[in-house]
Amino acid sequence: MSIAPESLHSRIESSPLYNPDLAPAGPERRHWGTYNYAVLWVSMSVNILTYMLAASLIQGGVNWKQAAATVFLGNTIVLVPMLLNSHPGARYGIPFPVLARASFGVLGANVAAVLRALVACGWFGIQTWIGGEAISTLLGVLAPGWGQFAHRTAICFLAFWLINLAVILKGIEYIRFLQGISAPVLLAVGLLLLAWAYHSAGGFGPMLSAPSRLANFADFLKFLVPALNATVGFWATVSLNIPDFTRFARSQRQQMIGQALSLPTTMTLYSLIGILVTSATVVIYGTAIWDPVQLLSRFHSPVAVVISLVAILLATLNVNIGANVVSPANDFSNLWPRRISFRTGGVITCFMGIALMPWKMLANYRTFILGWLGGYAALLGPVAGIMICDYFLVRRRVLLLDDLYLRRCAYEYSHGFNWRALAALAAGAGTALVGLVVPQVRVLYDYSWFVGFVVAFVAYYVLMGSQRATAPASA
Repeated sequence: MSIAPESLHSRIESSPLYNPDLAPAGPERRHWGTYNYAVLWVSMSVNILTYMLAASLIQGGVNWKQAAATVFLGNTIVLVPMLLNSHPGARYGIPFPVLARASFGVLGANVAAVLRALVACGWFGIQTWIGGEAISTLLGVLAPGWGQFAHRTAICFLAFWLINLAVILKGIEYIRFLQGISAPVLLAVGLLLLAWAYHSAGGFGPMLSAPSRLANFADFLKFLVPALNATVGFWATVSLNIPDFTRFARSQRQQMIGQALSLPTTMTLYSLIGILVTSATVVIYGTAIWDPVQLLSRFHSPVAVVISLVAILLATLNVNIGANVVSPANDFSNLWPRRISFRTGGVITCFMGIALMPWKMLANYRTFILGWLGGYAALLGPVAGIMICDYFLVRRRVLLLDDLYLRRCAYEYSHGFNWRALAALAAGAGTALVGLVVPQVRVLYDYSWFVGFVVAFVAYYVLMGSQRATAPASA
């Protein structure tokens, strides 16, 4: 006996796996076109961390051409899993946590969501540390005696952390007026730094003359591998939760064109500012300064420093709340909806941001690229491999939409967990991370995102072998 549509709809809405935010986007909400996705990537790419990622490559020893090529190649590569994971979002109108239920199980999807949430907590801490640096530098300009205080950056970090916490407790609506301002503000700061570098270094000729410190092409390849992995890992989180955005697409074609046109080009162009400015610091100061806040502290014009730092501070607050709090707060809330509210999830995010010690991640380019970016890429690469394999090969792009919101249905697996997916995740992440502790296979960690993706993809495909033939019909 079939279930009446009205009864099924009522059953889904009463399910603990359902709420209006997770519901499939209907036709009335699908109004994003090519322009919207192009603008989305402009707003996400123009941020301080894009600048620092590119600048850290110069500090690592490459020249400007090698750095720009690395950024462009890395973002072109990450565009592939980005578009693959975009497809189910646009086709079924579902967000990332719901899509993950198809491969990990209706409860196992929380594993993937929490991994993504923890990475967002790390980015929250990094952005907060940058904001604290900006406050400390600003106070040093306004009150020169501030430079004599011990632990001044740590004090300002905690102050900016409290500002973020206050916004979360009060509600995100307190900074709605800042929405859309962060990208143009940071673009203006970047252009200011570029103009300064041009003037101080004596033109583009001297700026671009800083040679590579790598002796030969073989040395460059040794640097390129982890740098390329880090560049791909930079957007590893968004490559998972991109369905959160593509669920509102008018069509597959429009979301694909918008992303393909904007992601590699915008990242490369804004990165080029960081690359050129940092190359100029090698000429001007004899060393590569990859942190724009530290570079601004060397400016002689207090007005320019104050305006730039205030702009960085406001933009960092806006980006931090929007990009690094909303998502993990919802993920933590999804673990225990009756006990963990959005605000409680936001508070957890704040404390996790401190626990992950962002000052160590930003200590130098090695800890940022090899430690932070390479480390979490080893965890998120396997998740992407499992989800893409499940959707395109196991299920052949067919999902039972209603069952994604119901217990004891197609995606229940074993008490809500697909242990095959968890085993593939462990295999992919474990293979990549073994290179961190065994020097002889260091290349596995240097390629952590790629290794984790491929191993998890293959392992999941093999483990799901008995279900592949019937997957489209029974999920």
